[in-house]
Amino acid sequence: MKLVCSQLELNTALQLVNRAVATRPTHPVLANVLLTADAGTGRFSLTGYDLNLGIQTSISASVEDSGAITLPARIFGEIVSRFQSDSPITLLSDSDGEQVEITSLSGSYQMRGMNADDFPDLPLVQSGTTFKVHPNSLLNSLKRTLFASSSDDAKQLLTGVHFTFTDHSIEAAATDGHRLAVLSSSDAVLNETEQNQSDSFSVTLPSRSLREVERLISSWKPSEPISLFCDKGQVVFLVEDQVITSRTLEGSYPNYSQLIPDQFSRSIEIERLNFISSLERVAVLADQHNNVVKLSTAPDQGQLRISVDAQDLGSGSESIPANLKGDSIQIAFNVRYVLDGLKSMDDKIVKLNFNAPTTPAVFSPESDEGSFMYLVMPVQVRS
Repeated sequence: MKLVCSQLELNTALQLVNRAVATRPTHPVLANVLLTADAGTGRFSLTGYDLNLGIQTSISASVEDSGAITLPARIFGEIVSRFQSDSPITLLSDSDGEQVEITSLSGSYQMRGMNADDFPDLPLVQSGTTFKVHPNSLLNSLKRTLFASSSDDAKQLLTGVHFTFTDHSIEAAATDGHRLAVLSSSDAVLNETEQNQSDSFSVTLPSRSLREVERLISSWKPSEPISLFCDKGQVVFLVEDQVITSRTLEGSYPNYSQLIPDQFSRSIEIERLNFISSLERVAVLADQHNNVVKLSTAPDQGQLRISVDAQDLGSGSESIPANLKGDSIQIAFNVRYVLDGLKSMDDKIVKLNFNAPTTPAVFSPESDEGSFMYLVMPVQVRS
């Protein structure tokens, strides 16, 4: 293998694929990045794969000899990142495909790698169920739901986001057992699947993989639709010349729709940023104790009272204007859960719907209440 490429492009590509390199590899080659040069296409491909998450990208290069090799991802990445950004980089591997000479304007380095044949094949399925998804719709789905997924590996199915594709829409949902975020996006699927669209298709994907998809879409801002291929426990995302492959989470995702109350007896409409500011100030004390804040209403006053009582530390309260409907209520929440949901929204006004201090509350944008909802279980506290 012999090629010349840009330091800036190579460094950017390495930072991307290294996110899929195993930190605690079960096999030495999984700590490496796969490098493949193709003289026919003039492309230099880089792949990281830890058997759960795979990322592949390619850059343009002047390829004299095709070939492939794997190199230790961390060391190779650090060497390349320290070269001058305007320096062309030459990569030359030996005939055995186990050693590479890396040359830049500042000098040359030799690195020993492993044979490319030892690197596991990336499951680039391009069959099964296929979708083309609007990138902004997918990005919005991830921003509104990923934060609500569980970080507890014991609840493996809840460590992902559950997607349901129906007709031309996507519904994304995530829950950790204490809260639930659901976003429905119409006109998000730009083509019909090969299956009958009258039947919905569902898949649950790990949050770790989806965060890489979110990062990729945010940084590249693709203009073309994103292609999804779902088959045999794997999902592949194609974003321009970037590929992310992920295993699916197997099992029956909880029937979250049954958790959402059909109707509410109390509601609050409030300015979102004002609400966030008050909660963040009150959270200074709440974070030191149990993260619990109380929300209290008195309909005749037109204000929402936010209070905290941190034992042995102090207490505090704030009142902010609100449009209140229904009887007065006092309800308590984990302040971090409430803030997470409010910060995932963009609207100026948000609506809080309640029934009782012990039943779920639902937060939603006032302008588009039907597409996004964030359910939070209240905390039971002593009076």
